[in-house]
Amino acid sequence: MTQTTETPATAGDRQPASDRGRDRRRVRVHRAWFVAAVTFVTIIGAAAFRSLPGLLIDPLHQEFGWSRGTIGAAVSVNLALYGLTAPFAAALMDRFGIRRVVAVALTVISAGSLLTVWMTAAWQLMLYWGLLVGLGSGSMALAFAATVTNRWFTERRGLVSGILTAASASGQLIFLPLLSWTVTRYDWRPAAVTVALAALAVVPFVWLLLRDHPADVGHKPYGSAEFVPKPPPVPGAARRTLRVLLSAVRTGPFWLLAGTFAICGASTNGLVQTHFVPAAHDHGMPVTAAASLLAVIGVFDVVGTIASGWFTDRFEPRRLLAVYYALRGVSLLFLPMLLAPSVHPPMIFFIVFYGLDWVATVPPTLALCREQYGEDSAIVFGWVLASHQVGAAVVAFAGGLARDAFGSYDLVWYASGALCAAAALMALVIRRTPATPATLAPATA
Repeated sequence: MTQTTETPATAGDRQPASDRGRDRRRVRVHRAWFVAAVTFVTIIGAAAFRSLPGLLIDPLHQEFGWSRGTIGAAVSVNLALYGLTAPFAAALMDRFGIRRVVAVALTVISAGSLLTVWMTAAWQLMLYWGLLVGLGSGSMALAFAATVTNRWFTERRGLVSGILTAASASGQLIFLPLLSWTVTRYDWRPAAVTVALAALAVVPFVWLLLRDHPADVGHKPYGSAEFVPKPPPVPGAARRTLRVLLSAVRTGPFWLLAGTFAICGASTNGLVQTHFVPAAHDHGMPVTAAASLLAVIGVFDVVGTIASGWFTDRFEPRRLLAVYYALRGVSLLFLPMLLAPSVHPPMIFFIVFYGLDWVATVPPTLALCREQYGEDSAIVFGWVLASHQVGAAVVAFAGGLARDAFGSYDLVWYASGALCAAAALMALVIRRTPATPATLAPATA
């Protein structure tokens, strides 16, 4: 009788069907998706600070007598630092790791928000909310999502960047109604404390669950056929960030991407997020109702951004950007006619429409940065994001000045609509051939 030798493959074939099913399920859920989930939750927890500035304008004006321009200036410092810190944060993540940078950033956000409770002068608002929260939030900016996406995924990057971008909107959805109710029912100080505690509560999740690179846990990036070793820490983070900037500014696509994203920031964070609530209140709408409308924007922002990520994996990102900016511009031109003491169907239509378009621009912009700038794309995107926040800062300040000078926000709505039309044209002329390696500086310090 011939004795057969059981090979490992044969033994595997004799595994019970239930065991093989469990093995397949374990293989299907890649560790990258768990990292993306932790990143999503982290961005949600940090999004509370993004919900508060628009709710503070009227209470601070009434309590301290500060002009809306002064308060808008503090918000503009916050927004500008949010953007200017982002590229350096991306390089710091390459040097010290994602986990350390994000944990420190959340702690700084918490400290800055908590200190505002005891402020008595406008310079303190600039320092606490403008400087500290701006620096901390800049390290939690979209460059964080870009770094996680680039390291952990080689496939589905558009979808993942859309999901992580939508996390900020999800945080707005969660916190805006709560914070507006708190400000109306009690005071702005409990709302500031809530923001501080929300940021601090996320720190343990980051430290315990987030990992810097797939190689840390012996995995390949999702969709990669080969194992990617973890690169060594890159020293000279600031020098590298500036070197990448100096190289990128020599290329035309950088200026077009930065210009379109500056207009994106001006028409979202700078205008609608900062001034929609006080503008609606000027027309007799209760603060809680206006804040709830912003929260609804957050609902549809999640849908629109994830859908945009899906579209970016399948369609030309330049055309997507042109469509998004054109539709946003048209909607802003109609907004002054829709503001009223109560919520009516045309306003709801605007909120849904604008929500779908809110940060749908991020996945195609990220895709174009990857196409043009390769391994340096996260840092380049950080600089593009800086332009986004500079645009937001300018309009946050200008919107307050316009309201003080003209008693209305109408001029700002119309100007932003025209700028969005210009952004649509700029997106269409971004070149289709990626930058050659020679156009970018080496990644080493």
